[in-house]
Amino acid sequence: MNYSFPKNAWYAAARDVEIGYSLFPRKICNEPLVMYRNKAGKAVVLQDACWHRLLPLSKGTLINDEVRCGYHGLRYNKDGRCTFMPSQETINPSACVKSYPVVERHRYIWVWMGNPAEADESKVPDLFWNDHPEWTGDGDVIYGKCNYKLVLDNLMDLTHETFVHSESIGNDAVAEAPFDVTHTDESATVTRWMKNIDAPPFWVAQLGKDVKVDRWQIINFIAPASIAIDVGVAPEGTGAPEGDRSQGVNGCVVNTITPETDTTCHYFWAFCRNYNLKNVARTHQLRAGVTRIFSQDEDILEAQQKAIEANPGREFYNLNIDGGAMWTRRIIDKLVEKERS
Repeated sequence: MNYSFPKNAWYAAARDVEIGYSLFPRKICNEPLVMYRNKAGKAVVLQDACWHRLLPLSKGTLINDEVRCGYHGLRYNKDGRCTFMPSQETINPSACVKSYPVVERHRYIWVWMGNPAEADESKVPDLFWNDHPEWTGDGDVIYGKCNYKLVLDNLMDLTHETFVHSESIGNDAVAEAPFDVTHTDESATVTRWMKNIDAPPFWVAQLGKDVKVDRWQIINFIAPASIAIDVGVAPEGTGAPEGDRSQGVNGCVVNTITPETDTTCHYFWAFCRNYNLKNVARTHQLRAGVTRIFSQDEDILEAQQKAIEANPGREFYNLNIDGGAMWTRRIIDKLVEKERS
């Protein structure tokens, strides 16, 4: 199986609340990074390895917006250039660490891991639900003990809800309903409508009544590793399949997955909604509920990763339900191939 990932892309490095005026380490795409905000609040991302003896800079301290190595005191500015060396006035001109392009958008700190000259800010995934005034919600970051593509597979095929999340968001309708798959060169979409069905417990609670519903799941993949899932229910026959969702409740599950290594990843998620916007208690309840749901996925994906490692060379078999995941992998493979060529 191909576990490679494109480098010329924006990856979420951290949630906005994770980064402050202190040194924060995280490995992304097999590269150790150190992040911090300067006194003006702007995020900075550097290579987490001192030029001198490779000690992680995250073991140092911040001094006037510069990182001071915790071993011999070399200091680096936001561009990675060394500005101080102990016991000498002349600074070796080669003394620098890699600095990465950074964008803060939609409550995430995004970092460009490839060629800095190609770091186009317009290519940051549009996950506007996270900070749009007509939406509210919250989320977290999961340390995934699996290859990041397994998380993408999991999100592109929600059939597993019937079997993994039967007590919350899943029921037989998810596995039985037909779906459509479409794609472009950099995106893929899986659309599933479940009409005139019983709502699972999660959606009964959101709708506030237990009635027959029309339910939708519209899964949108944005290369290389973001997925926004348009979800919701409306009382059956009130017009949701035709475009009128006004009688129902609508959410968006925002996901962006960042490779750490070939077998680990950082999974950033949020559940956003466009109803009961000022109900803070509902936000906390939903965050806790989705956390429990995703913990079940964690168990499945970690076990799957272990099985893959125990069976080297074993290829996956694909079913009809894997259509979205197959296109996701093809798109990623083409991006990687383009970089290699």
